[in-house]
Amino acid sequence: MKRILLALAALTALLPATVSCKKAETIKVMSYNVRLGVANDGDNAWDLRKEATPAMLKDQDPLVFGVQEAFDFQIAYINETCPQYASIGVGREDGVSKGEHMSIFYKKDLVEVENWGTYWLSETPEVPSKGWDAACYRTATWALLKIKKTGTHFYYVNTHLDHVGVEARKNGLALIVERIGKMNPEGYPMVLTGDLNVKADDPCLVDLDKQMKSARIYAEKSTDKTSFNGWGRASQAIDYVYYSGFKKCLEFNVVDQSYAGKPYISDHYPVYATLVF
Repeated sequence: MKRILLALAALTALLPATVSCKKAETIKVMSYNVRLGVANDGDNAWDLRKEATPAMLKDQDPLVFGVQEAFDFQIAYINETCPQYASIGVGREDGVSKGEHMSIFYKKDLVEVENWGTYWLSETPEVPSKGWDAACYRTATWALLKIKKTGTHFYYVNTHLDHVGVEARKNGLALIVERIGKMNPEGYPMVLTGDLNVKADDPCLVDLDKQMKSARIYAEKSTDKTSFNGWGRASQAIDYVYYSGFKKCLEFNVVDQSYAGKPYISDHYPVYATLVF
């Protein structure tokens, strides 16, 4: 009996070490404005720089990423050259394929989509429409995702706020904040990525900052690098990763290196965050 008790005591002593060695579950998420492929960008036109995108994705290896400004042929190119990913999203002009997509890409062998949709940042969010003083149609794509290996669920929202309309940015983001609050009764972790076309001190971010955390601000390791480069003629931090429901954010960074020998991957650098469940 004494030997049995001693053996049990030894096993018990090992338990804390076993628990502490359990690896934390992390995900890497990214926001990437690809720059619309129909723009007259001269030496930076999509066809001349597109090889940089799959090279960057292979190097950075995000689990999930949201794109902005991507036309259907750009979505198709990423799907073709990065077969490890699948995507969900619609064109903002017709709700099918026309115009820019705010698509969400995910590693299809590791992540399962349980539900998803798109709504318009307007007074009539369920149909293709332009809101308030916006210059363009604007949308948000959302998805309920599950990590296959662990069964962990999280929501992912990807958007692009208007570059002209102040009211459109304010009201469009308010709509996103409202929907984020309602869409998640389970209290799952939540990610919001996007080109918000505002700096961090803009008043339109006040309510979002109350509900979610900016990875740039709260990450244990962060950067002061900016994300919008304007082909080397600008420098603004207007691309974001927000999160809620995660234990912490380990890192936020801006991907500003060159890929495939191209000076710029886009007129925006991708930004990413590493989050811990």
